[in-house]
Amino acid sequence: MVAGRGELLVVDVEATCWEGSTPPGQMSEIIEIGLCLFDVRTGTLSGKRAILVRPQRSKVSVFCTQLTTLTQEQVDGGIRFDEACAILEDEYDARNRLWASWGAYDRTMFQSQCQSFEVRYPFGERHLNTKQLFADLRGHRPVGMQRALQMTDLSLEGTHHRGHDDAWNIGRLLAYMRHHYGPDILPGT
Repeated sequence: MVAGRGELLVVDVEATCWEGSTPPGQMSEIIEIGLCLFDVRTGTLSGKRAILVRPQRSKVSVFCTQLTTLTQEQVDGGIRFDEACAILEDEYDARNRLWASWGAYDRTMFQSQCQSFEVRYPFGERHLNTKQLFADLRGHRPVGMQRALQMTDLSLEGTHHRGHDDAWNIGRLLAYMRHHYGPDILPGT
């Protein structure tokens, strides 16, 4: 499914995490890549998808399951990180399109994990930090996605801290910003 022109890719990742410090010998790594497509021309969303990624250097903690609802058994059925990156490149043309996330965490996680696993970074240089865009447009400090939804009177759709649902909600916030501040606020695709 190579996305059409005029669409940007909205991405949200979930990663292994712990309530306290990272256990010895483990590292935080991506276990879900949530995505959807946002049509810049129309402000519509499509193609909501979750890609589960099998962790190689960590285990899903009880805390992580409580936060994300993802279990070790679920992610054990996922694909390797390099396979997930190939899907982003092959099916979503991620290297040649603008992609968006809520803040810089997702970009940083991809950069770090690609370097650590010696996997080609699946995205190009064009990244839209929607958290900062929202803050700039509203004239306040950056806030979390759930708080931004509350501030715009949008209800949370799905489960917070599930990648595909969070990507969808980020797309809904992009649609809100496009509607209220005009399509020119979004960089061209």
